[in-house]
Amino acid sequence: MLRINLNIAIVAMIIPRSKAAAAVAQCANIYPLSLNYQKNLTTNLSILSTSSSIVLERKRIEHLYDWDEYHQSLALGAYYWLHWISQLPGGLLARRYGTKLVFGLANLIPSILGVFLPFATRYHLYGLVVIRVIQGLISGSAWPAMHHMTAQWIPSVERSKFVSSYFGSSVGAAVTYPLCALVINSFGWESAFYVTSLIAFIWYLFWIFLVYDSPSVHPRISKHEKQYILESTLKTVTDNQKDMNVPWKQLLLSGPLWITIVGHWGVVWGFLTFMTQAPSYFNFVHGWNINAAGFLSGLPHLLRMGVSYSYSVFSDWLLKSGKMSLKNVRKLATLLATGGGAVLTLGLAFSGCQPILAIFFMMAGTAINGAVSAGTLANIVDLSPNYASVLLGFCGLVTAVSGFISPFIVGILTNHRQTVEQWRLVFIIATINLTISAIVNTIWATSDIQSWNDYREKENSDVKLEELENLNIKKLEKLESQ
Repeated sequence: MLRINLNIAIVAMIIPRSKAAAAVAQCANIYPLSLNYQKNLTTNLSILSTSSSIVLERKRIEHLYDWDEYHQSLALGAYYWLHWISQLPGGLLARRYGTKLVFGLANLIPSILGVFLPFATRYHLYGLVVIRVIQGLISGSAWPAMHHMTAQWIPSVERSKFVSSYFGSSVGAAVTYPLCALVINSFGWESAFYVTSLIAFIWYLFWIFLVYDSPSVHPRISKHEKQYILESTLKTVTDNQKDMNVPWKQLLLSGPLWITIVGHWGVVWGFLTFMTQAPSYFNFVHGWNINAAGFLSGLPHLLRMGVSYSYSVFSDWLLKSGKMSLKNVRKLATLLATGGGAVLTLGLAFSGCQPILAIFFMMAGTAINGAVSAGTLANIVDLSPNYASVLLGFCGLVTAVSGFISPFIVGILTNHRQTVEQWRLVFIIATINLTISAIVNTIWATSDIQSWNDYREKENSDVKLEELENLNIKKLEKLESQ
């Protein structure tokens, strides 16, 4: 919510121009059958109108800004400028201080900063940019920190389903777009930041009282569940991971890790293209107002969560039943997210001014992205449970770059040229990234646990793998006796 609230708010923050109307006129000229599509969709959905009506709906028109596409891309991309820097430190901090502290603060601090966004924006565009940069920097540690907790809590045959919970972010998107559109029309665009910050703070209170880093420290877990989890993870997860040195050389030279990163790159690029640019695309090209853009930008993310959970349950069933190997389950999920995403993104690129097609391809392309929870995201834990947070941090270090490259490219391509042809180029570029990821991951990816998962240094020498196995056997015997 804190990441994407600006995506919808910016539609209401800028002074409306006639470009949207020109784009709609162009669409109508290209596709005569779509001459009355706004009228028809307004009747069916009761949410559409021309973008010029935004002016009449706003309660606080005095705080609008004359930002062109270049300045808008600065505002939207600022969150990702330093987002990548904290990915790796986030994984390392989680290993030392725990997910509860790191992930909690990664959400709390940006929520506090969000309250000051309207004041900074009134001062200058760069005030908005600075706060967004800081928000992105701090929150970059969130997802890598989660992988540390996942490795502690979740057996491999249940990992896909649990990782789908990460797509609570999709629920956040589904709620944020229509919620922010509603409060913006009622109270002005500033309210979008106040409301999302308040919700994040309330969430933090629940997080503090309900979440624990591992089963061994949870005060209310049953003995049966605790024993099951510890027995299931004991062979791959070592206690006191903060005492284990990270095998940086092996990690950086790991082919399976780099293949997974390439697979994840396309997933991130495609998703961010839809998530960040969808409100602007529907507003400027299809001429829809903020309520329409909010509704149609938010709904696909709810579908993404549904696909993530249902497909993850299916993936775990394939593993438990022995119908497919772990490697092939991960490959299939990633292929669905990248290859399927590429086809649907290409469809959106050539949907032109046909609104029904545009809605279908955008919704389907966002929804199918949810399969990644059983793909590259889970595969990172498979490769090295002991260093899962570090691996995801390193993966995020690379893939988060697309978060500011994509808006920058969109800004260049659409600056004073909000046309179907220019947006087609935006979606074709996303398709190329998705296709490359699909090919590379399908051919070369693996889910085998890496030998350096048990890497540790003691008195300047590696502890032998046999010693670690004997230590784990003793822990298992002690657990069974308890």
